[in-house]
Amino acid sequence: MQVKVGVVQATPVFFDSAKTIDKLEALAIDGASKGCQFLLFPESFIPGYPRKFTFGASIGLRTNAGRELYKTYWQNSLQLPSPELARLEHIARDNNVYLAIGITERDTLSGSLYCTLIYISPIDGYLGKHQKIKPTGVERLVWADGTGKHSLGVFDTAIGRLGGLICWENYMPLARMRIYQQAPQIYLAPTADARASWPSTLQHIACEGRCFVLGCNQFFTRSDYPEAYQEFLTDDDTILCRGGSAIVSPQGEFMAGPLWDEEGILMAELDLDEVLKSKLDFDVIGHYSRPDLFDFKTSTL
Repeated sequence: MQVKVGVVQATPVFFDSAKTIDKLEALAIDGASKGCQFLLFPESFIPGYPRKFTFGASIGLRTNAGRELYKTYWQNSLQLPSPELARLEHIARDNNVYLAIGITERDTLSGSLYCTLIYISPIDGYLGKHQKIKPTGVERLVWADGTGKHSLGVFDTAIGRLGGLICWENYMPLARMRIYQQAPQIYLAPTADARASWPSTLQHIACEGRCFVLGCNQFFTRSDYPEAYQEFLTDDDTILCRGGSAIVSPQGEFMAGPLWDEEGILMAELDLDEVLKSKLDFDVIGHYSRPDLFDFKTSTL
């Protein structure tokens, strides 16, 4: 089966969820008009990845200004379900395109935030989500650990089996193995990692999982931050996130990208039979597994 996919490297409207969804809709229309059946958006595209923010916190200290900033970020994060989610479902349906979107998800009961990847079908609407099970470094200040329950799955859709992990979760071997166990054909890796070494991570996952890998990052400069947030930028860097999005084949070869230092939609035609053919060489859950030696189980709690 041939599937045309797009990886959207773009700048959100910080930290405005409504305007970011407006931009997402325009990008979805553009990608669908070019024949894309699936579009991936970066980690925390809605309402934006809070790079360089401290939220007024250090060990043993929190400030009222930091709490106020957290409140603003929380207010512009997405609740599930919500009118914003319904709008995203309409965008997918109106453009006949599957969407996977990195969001910051808010829990209105507990007040916590989660780094989440949501899946939306043009046929069935909202399919489900993956919550980041371990935020990286200082991200843990604002993002809680995802529960993992019903969140480490792969979705069987009309365009293939979709699943994946967010950013540095992809350095967690057992988390990757949980996804591999479900035989994804298209593995998603939205990220905020713009290091030159990140694309090699995508190549490794593709070779290890024998699947297509879509890596997606934001591109933004210091001028994209509203004036109210410029005070958080303590260095002179013009580009705050270079991007580095890419599409990789099951043999670990770049099909598109990496894309650096600009916005854009990377596109590629995926022949899902290539996933099957690549299993001749290596199959991490098949003939290259040793269940007599290794027993891997995932808690459902």
